Amino acid sequence: MRRVIIIGGGAAGMMAAIKAAENNSSVLLLEKTNHLGKKLSITGKGRCNITNAADIPEIIKNIPGNGKFLNSVLRAFDSSDVIIFFESIGVKTKIERGRRVFPLSDNAHEVVNALINKMTELGVEIRTNTRVTDILVKAGRVIGVEVGNKAGNKFENADAVILTTGGASYPATGSTGDGFKIAQKLGHTVTEILPALVPLETEENFVKDLQGLSLRNVKVTLLSDDKRIADEFGEMLFTHFGVSGPVILTLSRKAAFLLNEGKTVELSINLKPALTPEQLEARVLRDFEKFKRKSIKNALIDLLPSSLIPVVIDLSYINEDKHIDSVTQIERRRLISVLRDLRLTIIKTRPIEEAIVTAGGVSVKEINPKTMESKLIKNLFFAGEVVDIDGFTGGFNLQAAFSMGNAAGKAITNEELRMRNEEYFP
Repeated sequence: MRRVIIIGGGAAGMMAAIKAAENNSSVLLLEKTNHLGKKLSITGKGRCNITNAADIPEIIKNIPGNGKFLNSVLRAFDSSDVIIFFESIGVKTKIERGRRVFPLSDNAHEVVNALINKMTELGVEIRTNTRVTDILVKAGRVIGVEVGNKAGNKFENADAVILTTGGASYPATGSTGDGFKIAQKLGHTVTEILPALVPLETEENFVKDLQGLSLRNVKVTLLSDDKRIADEFGEMLFTHFGVSGPVILTLSRKAAFLLNEGKTVELSINLKPALTPEQLEARVLRDFEKFKRKSIKNALIDLLPSSLIPVVIDLSYINEDKHIDSVTQIERRRLISVLRDLRLTIIKTRPIEEAIVTAGGVSVKEINPKTMESKLIKNLFFAGEVVDIDGFTGGFNLQAAFSMGNAAGKAITNEELRMRNEEYFP
């Protein structure tokens, strides 16, 4: 029986372990923390958005970090397969807004426990608090791993190894970039590591006054050197350091790459995107008429959240105590301009430790897209966030992890490995 060692007990690692065990392999799963699935347990705010019920082209579209590379593994194990799999191990699911799929229980721990129970049922050996320090290779082929513990280093032999150590975000869950170092030692290219799905810090101090304010149905445009890069519609949140929320997280990947290139990055917030400039002016005039006996700071209460009013007035260069009947046409036009284009200067992302996922990782150019096997080393496989793959929120990252884990786990059979080795190691 082929012995398989899987390094990392996250989403990809547990899926790979199950699929390898189902294919009659002896599986040893090594996890450096004290519990499996730590990051999985906190995804979706503890509800675990296990996948997205979109079709494959839509899933790929929502994985800007090398989504096309996943075409084969997604066709072999798509979102419907993920749903069927979890239903088969006792996790009933439901589909919510945006086709996001959650366990019916809204409990991420149910997902983790079901995966652990399935591995136990299949005879997977699980060792926690176990750190792999190296993958050992002889004559271009994996022969085992070196495990470090209090008693010193120990060799564990293996016919195949699957590296699923995660990225560099949320280090408390065990994702501390160890896998990148191991892959590099083996000669693999690791692309630059940057935060993705991460809050952004702003230059403007007024965001502190807006801390906790959530805006819905706004349009946020990402700009660099005054050129439009991308825009998103939805919800955002002001924080003490800048901005966060779904729209910001979606735009943050491109912002991170632009900042890394030394480019200027700005956000333009359209607070009333449903209204044309003419419609917005008419709306403002109606409010001015309604509150014509009040100061401008009291005349915008129907238009804006109270904490945002002084900020918008200040950016419009209007005295907040000025009475409506004294507001000039020029001042009113400035106000409308700010309502449609509230600018924020982005100075940096929050640290990668606060990012939901990592952009960058083991280069997909060095991985077989059908089996996730290394093109450089026989019987070495990769899956999950350690690979240079990252997607938007909505279940796309977990779908990618499960699809890669499925492919790697299933590929670990004598016939599959022989065929792959002949293809890449003639």
